[in-house]
Amino acid sequence: MNKECFDEETWQKTIFDVWHLLEREHISATLEGESAVQLQGCSVDRTPSIRFSIQWDALESFRAKLIENTISEVNTTQRTHSFTFTMNGFFIEIVGYLGTVVRTDPDRLIISVASEELAVKSLNYYLRTLEKSNPIRLAIKRYYYNLQVTDADQNGQAWNDDAYQAWINRFGTPDQAAQKIKQDPIGRLGSLSYYLKDVRGQKIMNLLGSHAGKALALALMGAEVTVVDISAENAAYAKHVANALDVPLNYVISDVLQLPVDQYKEKYDQVFMELGILHYFIDLEPIADLVFNLLKPGGQFVIQEFHPISTKLVTTKGKRQIVFGNYFDQSLHTRSVAFAKHLDSHHQSAEEGSRKVYLREWTLGEIVTTFAQSGLTVRRLDEQPNMKINDIGLPKLFTLVCAKPN
Repeated sequence: MNKECFDEETWQKTIFDVWHLLEREHISATLEGESAVQLQGCSVDRTPSIRFSIQWDALESFRAKLIENTISEVNTTQRTHSFTFTMNGFFIEIVGYLGTVVRTDPDRLIISVASEELAVKSLNYYLRTLEKSNPIRLAIKRYYYNLQVTDADQNGQAWNDDAYQAWINRFGTPDQAAQKIKQDPIGRLGSLSYYLKDVRGQKIMNLLGSHAGKALALALMGAEVTVVDISAENAAYAKHVANALDVPLNYVISDVLQLPVDQYKEKYDQVFMELGILHYFIDLEPIADLVFNLLKPGGQFVIQEFHPISTKLVTTKGKRQIVFGNYFDQSLHTRSVAFAKHLDSHHQSAEEGSRKVYLREWTLGEIVTTFAQSGLTVRRLDEQPNMKINDIGLPKLFTLVCAKPN
């Protein structure tokens, strides 16, 4: 089949025809290659071939069930068994990877297409395994970039709806918030104070700095602080608190990934991020590259986040700890914007629909690997325990400290 004659409706029907054949035989399978990438919304060059990986020890029996007269012989290598056939003019390849279990593959993702569901190889698998110049990988990066821009617009709208009032509900008026920070700026940093020492005279950037509570504590301690955040309401609250403290604060209202890097490149002794921010990034590579570019040679990056064990895998009900999720899940999820819980019930329900944002929850391995591959040197990774009595033994936070080589 020529690309010029590609019929998308027939292509999609053929994918599900094969999927249904496999389902009827109770054979676990995953759609792979360009077809898997295309079905997940990423535009790549069309190909007349469709590849499914199936449980390797079911390959011979599945082949025997097919009645197509185009079935090839089984091709055997050291690691795979495979055969091919044609259906509706498309070339179908069925492959089994020896010694693997399809259903436990962490890169196997269940997606919905129209009213159907099927399993595909995740986009992140191809980002991780393909060369950086590979056209499929480049297409996925473009797709993620466009999706990130759209999500940033949604996040910006959500964080500009009543955020100022939410911070008043939580921290008090700007004068009240300033008084609390002034009483104990080091205490305001919490466990971050161990990593952000001797900051006097340093240039520090706080990415996704929200209401700037910790940034303003650092400013009181003598640092020159810049905050980048998408919300004008966050900025307004932060600036009013800064005025009450009588400290300078440079607050840049921007999606961090749209920050004009040339204006800020290699200017900062430290860059830090904290608590509930990484899940806003559909692709971690751009934020890791941004951090690398912002730091001076020898500069330090600190990120303190909720531990993925606590966000992806374990919850507590009463005195019981319950495993509730898939740690390796690569799906995008929707949740309410973080500050919504600080609004009164009237404001919470008034614009509930506008407070939904897309999130991607990352594993600890994905996080550390991405920042290391950006060129940063990992200095330490600390895991902090949960201090609630019923959560003893579970990690609550982690802190990753990296340095930019001199």
